[in-house]
Parts: sequence; structure tokens; C-alpha cells
Amino acid sequence: MSSTQDCDYPRILFQYNNGGHLHFLLFHCPTLVCFHIMFTACELGVFDLLLESEGSLSSDAIAEHLGTSVSGMERLLDACVGLKLLEVEMKSEGAFYRNTELSNLYLAKSSLKSQYHRLMYYSKTVYFCWQYLTDAVRDGKNQYERAFGMSSEDIFGAFYRSEKEMIQFMYSLNAFWSICGRDVIAAFDLSPFTVIYDLGGCAGGLAQECISLYPKSTVTIYDLPKVVQVAKERFVSPEERRITFHEGDFFKDPIPEADLYILARILHDWADDKCMQLLTKIYKACKPGGGVLLVETLLNEDKTGPLEAQLYSLIMLVQAEGKERTPTEYSKLLAAAGFREIQVKKTGKLYDAILGRK
Repeated sequence: MSSTQDCDYPRILFQYNNGGHLHFLLFHCPTLVCFHIMFTACELGVFDLLLESEGSLSSDAIAEHLGTSVSGMERLLDACVGLKLLEVEMKSEGAFYRNTELSNLYLAKSSLKSQYHRLMYYSKTVYFCWQYLTDAVRDGKNQYERAFGMSSEDIFGAFYRSEKEMIQFMYSLNAFWSICGRDVIAAFDLSPFTVIYDLGGCAGGLAQECISLYPKSTVTIYDLPKVVQVAKERFVSPEERRITFHEGDFFKDPIPEADLYILARILHDWADDKCMQLLTKIYKACKPGGGVLLVETLLNEDKTGPLEAQLYSLIMLVQAEGKERTPTEYSKLLAAAGFREIQVKKTGKLYDAILGRK
């Protein structure tokens, strides 16, 4: 693939309505340089400043506002133009820069669809682990010990190694579900399921999509106590009575009875034996006629792609214990736990849906 084509990836991959995925850009450029250009511009506040300015600004003005060197900022801005993250106009006074429409939408923090927090999570966490991919392939284990000096045994203890890191992760998930959540919640008609538990529901982004689409449903977010406390304080209004919380570790603690259990981006964290343990536990708790909805990035049956699923599987290697799977592999896990009438729906976006019934 030519370098010209590579430089067009930001423009192409931001277009979610055409099946693109912003975060896929993080892996699809030829070098880490491209990733860090975007990370740096986000962290410094370039896109926020240009959105607030409602026009174009010179590199001198941008550098002054953001407290950087003029020479460094000018080079960063030019690189962002090359990556199609900014536009430039030459005037008699010099070069003036402005956001693209897609940068306004996805990279500025104030946008309702902003992916800023997700990008910062990748910048500060994922890439620290990713540099130890060779070790992960050799060891077959996640790399938190090498990257952060933390035990690799408690993966969510490492995920949430500080409150700041946990909150960043929660913001990133909510921002992502604001774009992808409706696709998976609408993949099947979930209206018959009125009592829903979102296991590992985190900050409630998917729960919000669920109650919006199915007004007769209630959703309980089941997550670790510290996650629930932050979700209550920062993400879910106390006036929202249709979303409630349950504190606990669903591997160790009881799972209450419900019509439907949502496992969104959960099973890919774990090896098959842990997945079976959880699915069997859910099956026993599930009401007759109820079900479980899996939301995952599905590999093709012949393992030829899609590329984002293959890359996610490597991320699971360096960060967790699990992997991405094919529809058949997930269906076999569900059937072994007792679920029947298993259906798979491809959304055409990053995440697909699998529904199993009891």
C-alpha cells in the first residue's frame, strides 16, 4: 500500500456511517509516528482550541494559546494536515489552520461523539503494553508486569491501577458506545426482555442506549464496587430510575435472576474455561425463556479477517487473558453452557451480536 493511501486513512476511517472505525486508525498506519501525532495534538488541545475559535488560526497563535514552541507546533500542525486531521489555508500573513469536520466531531473533547478519552487511554496504556508484543507472544501472557510493574494475575486491578486511569477508561467506553452502541442493541428485537443485567456495564453507555431503544426495559449495571461508585457520581444521573446498579464480582458473587444478560466486550477478556464458568452461572440464574446477548468483534470462520478482530486478539494477548473468536467458537461456548436458539447478527460495524436463549 502506498504512503499516499496510508495518509488518507484518517479521512476514510473516521466515516462511521460507512462502516469505518476511528480507533482502527490506531493500528492501520505504517508507523507509530502517525499514531503519536494524533495523540499529541489531542493531548495539547489543538482540536479543542480550533473548535472554540470557530475559524482558522496561525501556528503562532495556536502555540501561544497552548504554551508550546512555535517551531514545534508548526511541524505538528503540518503533520496533522498531512494526516487529513486539519486543513490549511495560505494567506498573506502565512499559514492558517482549522479542524476538519471529522476532527470537530471525534477529536475535540466537547463533541458529544468525542473519542478524546479513548485516544488518551490508547496513548497512556495500550501502547505501553503493545511495545512488549514480542514478549507476550513468547510467554503467552499479558504484559502489565513489564509495562507497569504490576502483577499480571489481576487484569482489572491493572486496568484500574489508579482512579484517574479507571475514569479515563470509563469515559472512553461511554464515548465509544455513543457511536457503536445502538447498532448492537438493535441487532435483535430485545423488547420482550424487560429486566436486563449489563454485566461489566461500567459507566452505563450501553445501558443508556438500551433504555432509549426499549422504553419498557430496566437495566442493572453489575460491576466492581469502585466502578459503580464512579458511575453513580459521574455518568448516570440519579433521576434516571430505569438504570440501577449492583456491586460485585460476577465471577465470585451471586448473579440475580433476569430476563436478559448483556456481556459486551467481556468474554474476549477471558480464556475458554473462565467464559464457560461465567456462562454456566448466567444460565442457571436466567429466567426460562430469557437469554444472553454477547457483543464482540467476530473473526471470520476461516480466520482471514477482519483485520480489526485479528488486531484486537493481539491486544487481548498483551493486556488480558482471552482472545477474539469466530461465531462458531462463541456458539459452542453458549451451547455447552445450556443456551439454545443461538443467533448471530453481523452489524457491518466493529461489534457484532450473538443471542442465546434459555
